[in-house]
Amino acid sequence: MSENAGQDEYERHGGWPKYTPADVGPEYARLIEALRTLQDLAVSTAPTPEATVDLAERVEALNVELAAYVVPEGQSPAGRVITLPGRGSLLMLPWTVEKFDADGVRSRGMFRRFHLGGNGAAHGGTLPLLFDDMFGMIQHAYGRPISRTAYLHINYRKVTPLNTELVIEGSVDRVEGRKTFISAVLRDLEGNVLADCDALMVQLLKGQP
Repeated sequence: MSENAGQDEYERHGGWPKYTPADVGPEYARLIEALRTLQDLAVSTAPTPEATVDLAERVEALNVELAAYVVPEGQSPAGRVITLPGRGSLLMLPWTVEKFDADGVRSRGMFRRFHLGGNGAAHGGTLPLLFDDMFGMIQHAYGRPISRTAYLHINYRKVTPLNTELVIEGSVDRVEGRKTFISAVLRDLEGNVLADCDALMVQLLKGQP
């Protein structure tokens, strides 16, 4: 299947707005990385009560500053900067796409301290987020119309470590009408399978959000 195959189908978005990539400078990447580091530190430090009060006041002041720049959904660069890890979204894991075409998508990255579940392992709930985001990209790369996730089935094969470079890769298995069946595998750099997942994505009907 060619990279542009199904593009006419993809134009049928249901009731989903069509977002365009955001063009930002290096200063935005710097801000996002600073905020990611803040997240890591927020869950891994134990400041004194006095320092906690001071830190809270400064973060609150920053929140006031940022609030002056709030824009409607789809206008913020977050999630639309395809060149940045996690597409510049703090919600998404900071992984970088290495391969993106109709044959599949591959992404590389790591789980940070912010994603800790316990005993040095990534929280089990962060893996569905990683897989679900990957499936959305796979669907887009394949040229399928905008869809919603109907189900995810994850097999946790091994403990997923923090601060260790990992690779996730997946592709479309088959298409049945509005249904797209997709699977992906998460591995370490030695090829060990940490988790695998299969999912069903269902195309939105006209007007469906």
